[in-house]
Amino acid sequence: MLRTYRVARASGLPTAPPTLTLTSTTATRHLFTLPKSLQLRRPEKLSLISQRQLSGRPLPRTQSRLLNFGYRTAAWFGSSIAFVGLSFVAFFLYDASTYSSHATNQGDITVPKLALNPRRGGPKNLPILEIFLDDDDSEEKKKHKEKPRLVILGGGWGSVALLKELNPDDYHVTVVSPANYFLFTPMLPSATVGTLELKSLVEPIRNIIDRVKGHYVRAAAEDVDFSSRLVEVSQKDPRGNEVRFYVPYDKLVIAVGSTTNPHGVKGLENCHFLKDINDARQIRNKIIQNLELSCLPTTSDEERKRLLSFVVCGGGPTGVEFAAELFDLLNEDLTLHFPRLLRNEISVHLIQSRDHILNTYDEAVSKYAEDRFSRDQVDVLVNSRVAEVRPESILFTQLGPDGKTTVTKELPMGFCLWSTGVSQAEFCKRISRQLGPAQTNRHALETDTHLRLNGTPLGDVYAIGDCSTIQNNVADHIITFLRNLAWKHGKDPESLELHFSDWRDVAQQIKKRFPQATAHLKRLDKLFEEYDKDQNGTLDFGELRELLKQIDSKLTSLPATAQRAHQQGQYLAHKFNKLARAAPGLSANEIHEGDLDAAVYKAFEYRHLGSLAYIGNSAVFDWGDGWNFSGGLWAVYAWRSIYFTQSVSLRTRVLMAMDWGKRALFGRDLMSY
Repeated sequence: MLRTYRVARASGLPTAPPTLTLTSTTATRHLFTLPKSLQLRRPEKLSLISQRQLSGRPLPRTQSRLLNFGYRTAAWFGSSIAFVGLSFVAFFLYDASTYSSHATNQGDITVPKLALNPRRGGPKNLPILEIFLDDDDSEEKKKHKEKPRLVILGGGWGSVALLKELNPDDYHVTVVSPANYFLFTPMLPSATVGTLELKSLVEPIRNIIDRVKGHYVRAAAEDVDFSSRLVEVSQKDPRGNEVRFYVPYDKLVIAVGSTTNPHGVKGLENCHFLKDINDARQIRNKIIQNLELSCLPTTSDEERKRLLSFVVCGGGPTGVEFAAELFDLLNEDLTLHFPRLLRNEISVHLIQSRDHILNTYDEAVSKYAEDRFSRDQVDVLVNSRVAEVRPESILFTQLGPDGKTTVTKELPMGFCLWSTGVSQAEFCKRISRQLGPAQTNRHALETDTHLRLNGTPLGDVYAIGDCSTIQNNVADHIITFLRNLAWKHGKDPESLELHFSDWRDVAQQIKKRFPQATAHLKRLDKLFEEYDKDQNGTLDFGELRELLKQIDSKLTSLPATAQRAHQQGQYLAHKFNKLARAAPGLSANEIHEGDLDAAVYKAFEYRHLGSLAYIGNSAVFDWGDGWNFSGGLWAVYAWRSIYFTQSVSLRTRVLMAMDWGKRALFGRDLMSY
């Protein structure tokens, strides 16, 4: 690198100024000093920056590093205080703007006549809710009156997922539900002990409906007239009398959820359930009541031990998480505010009918949960079945050590939670009986792979969530398809033979119609070879039937979880959006009937994203296919983060974060209300 410095001519020097060249490399550096005769005469001085460029020396510092650090810290601290102060001022200014000191006068409001005096009709001659009170409130709502009527029964996971993905301009939406809120059910066990407040788990359903400019009707669905497209609903009037009316629909989505499965056990009136926010409130009050009664001087030792005996029936995720949350309450907060004797006499029992808790999870995860509960002194009773729940005790049978004989035991209890699976709601049972042979499942409403309710007009009624199950009839569907194909070509179906290329075409039909069967059709060549019994290179009708029945037997019912309902709600929203976009083209071609769902959208495919559970200051995760992990507090934070992101709104996320912070700072609230 060459650097050239030209020195101004001084008195007594030659006219042509010499050029001085300094060569430097990265390996060596030389400091070049001019002779005195060539140095510039000042009055002017080189600036400090020029001196630094010439000499390479650092600028002199007038302050110490400690002082500089102190100045910077003070500046940062002062800026933070100023920012927080300005934020408070801005918040209070915003808060002040939300109040109104004068009554809001809407002026004259036009209300349709049919909204005030609905016409009567239908099989029972009931009022028909065709026009709502606010249908003419704005031009936008007036346009929605002409849209197809989409009625959604229920306000759970499936319904909310549908509402959040649905195009707001395509449908006139009505939600019918007896509860005017959406409940974040995975965190419900946390609300039973005060880790989270009840209001942090609910979101007003009207806040969600506003996105699609829809309507909410607080009522319970009672029946459906499929031929007239009318839903019969009921509600109490101001005097407490039941009133019934019809809600008309063009498309109906049944998402009413399920109820707790009683399994034919007597005495369930002595148990608590955990399905709704009111259940969580009652459980919390009962726990605090038992603790307070145990402190009274009139309570005997035997009665105290009974009051402090907490029994959980059911070793699924809900039962396990409740037992874990209960242990956290007793271990972390009870010792601070109640006599120490109570902690020694408290017992938590978990009764499970299978040989492991969390039996739908990986075996390693179940074992970790059992070991964790054993360490925390939670009594896990596996291979046990409840026979009867009495007011002050629970009777159950347990397999003996030989695995054959059963032993009957009685356990004193002051509190019992019943969490043993789900069962059909009464409304779904009524619908199932009405549809007759089309509904063969006793536990849920059956749908096809497009989530259309079997036995109803094609494309009119759908069912999602816990109240439904997808019918696995691969064999029946494909055999019917092949019979029709054989008859079309004038052949006897029983003499039909498929070569490997034909078998591949059939497999493609199966994958398209039944996406859940895709995992069982990965090696078509091996399946073909296995069921080609006579080794003649073809599959006859009987061999193909056996192959398809084997695939049918491997297809299991989808889990009754929030994850499944959420995916089904999203699926329906995307399909409805596409159907709305395709409607003008279908109308132009006079296509109004047929399998329109299959023509415009694929069949539903459930994707399992994993299961997780809280087990007392630790958590377990099961992603399927042998992928799982368990851990302590770091896993708890991961568990919280997943549910935090899945919360339905920013409001509930803020409230949940505040509740977790409040628990860390002040503990749980040991109050009943």
